[in-house]
Amino acid sequence: MSTIHQFFWKVWLRLNLLTVDVDNDYTAEVSTLGKTMHNADIAQAIINEGSEIKYDTLLSILQQRDRVVRSKLQEGCSVQDGVCHLQPRVAGVWLGANARFDPATHRTTVDMTPTAELREALSHVGVEVLGVKESGAFIGLVTDAATGRTDGVLTPLDDIIITGERIRVAPDDDDAMGIFFRHAATEQTYRVTHRLVQNDPKKVVARLPQMPAGEYTLTIVTRFTNGKRLLADARTITYENPLIIG
Repeated sequence: MSTIHQFFWKVWLRLNLLTVDVDNDYTAEVSTLGKTMHNADIAQAIINEGSEIKYDTLLSILQQRDRVVRSKLQEGCSVQDGVCHLQPRVAGVWLGANARFDPATHRTTVDMTPTAELREALSHVGVEVLGVKESGAFIGLVTDAATGRTDGVLTPLDDIIITGERIRVAPDDDDAMGIFFRHAATEQTYRVTHRLVQNDPKKVVARLPQMPAGEYTLTIVTRFTNGKRLLADARTITYENPLIIG
């Protein structure tokens, strides 16, 4: 029996950068239209549904909830609500029964699992393929070099591997060009200042700068286009998925 979908995600197809030996396989990229919902947006959505609670009060409650959840995860508690189950985890390999925690090889993190309610909600989502996305300049994937993770969680002060098309930073001696991280909450911008480990059109390896914990947006500013020719004006390439420093 066919499912009647009430919602649709629009997706673009991109060449799969992880399978270099296969030329015709793609990954789907959900088109979010650059919109990320923050607590302010969620509070307004609740108001729009007819809530009698004032907007400022709602926003304060949501922010307080975030603080409580973070605090409980710091205490080692798991947290479950109507959207996801959050489970504390320590990543890394432990050598020997007497091994101790080593920040150089171990990392505290959190795993997220969708709840039954969210899985039920997602079952009503259909997918509309918009076609193959233009092979212009884009960031396709960011990988944490220390852990191999591609889910956006990054190891502080370690290397990241950025793959895509036309992402080489050029000229690399111009401080206006480079790799930048914008903190979602404070809007503070941090630039990679360490010499790039690799700086190629399809792959850039960069060392993370000193940044506080939080959610970030990654952008590459470059005048690179093809070969030795440079653009007259800088191009800004934005990674569409949020990155987390924890």
